[in-house]
Amino acid sequence: MLIRGWDRGSEQEWRQWLAAGRDFGTLAANGPDGPVLVPTHFLLDADAGEVLLHLAAANPLLAAVRADPRVTLAVTDDYAFAPGRWRGEPYTPTSYYASVQFSCTAELVEDAAGKAAILNRQLAHFQPERPGDRVGPGGAHWALLTGVRGLRLTVRRVRAKFKYDDKKPVELQAEVAERLAERHAAIGNPRDAGARAQLLRRMAVRTAGADRSPD
Repeated sequence: MLIRGWDRGSEQEWRQWLAAGRDFGTLAANGPDGPVLVPTHFLLDADAGEVLLHLAAANPLLAAVRADPRVTLAVTDDYAFAPGRWRGEPYTPTSYYASVQFSCTAELVEDAAGKAAILNRQLAHFQPERPGDRVGPGGAHWALLTGVRGLRLTVRRVRAKFKYDDKKPVELQAEVAERLAERHAAIGNPRDAGARAQLLRRMAVRTAGADRSPD
């Protein structure tokens, strides 16, 4: 992923963005016949520097991890197409999007207790309203653990990109934000609203930085 200086996301920025309910991404591993990609829910523990998830035991990504534990988890959202006529000279179209990519080392978790621990942490995150739905010895789901494998990803590097024309004047960003609002109202594209919110947020950060007086 190409990241320019003007669209690089800070740690605080990507943490807040993911914490707003973004817990589904694409996990990629290096299989013997090429990349293996799996869409999956995940649980991020940013403070511990790890990601937890589980997959079906038959998932081909697991064989790829056994051969090469280096994996990448990518989360992308708030994307929209921006026509060239919106962006001023040289009037080239572009894509707006936010994307966070985690480069990780994957560890397979195959023992029943370890898999249950991962599943229970995910259940506590995704359905906190049902604390009784946990996996434990003698429970309804304990026997089903043979059909899944846990994955613990140790995060080695995080790369974050928020591509919303920060290289353009803030006045043009404001105009594009209005165009996104108009298009959303006209055709109901659900992604336009998210992209507009990110564009306005980035624009506000730029404006606040420009207005801050030097010490």
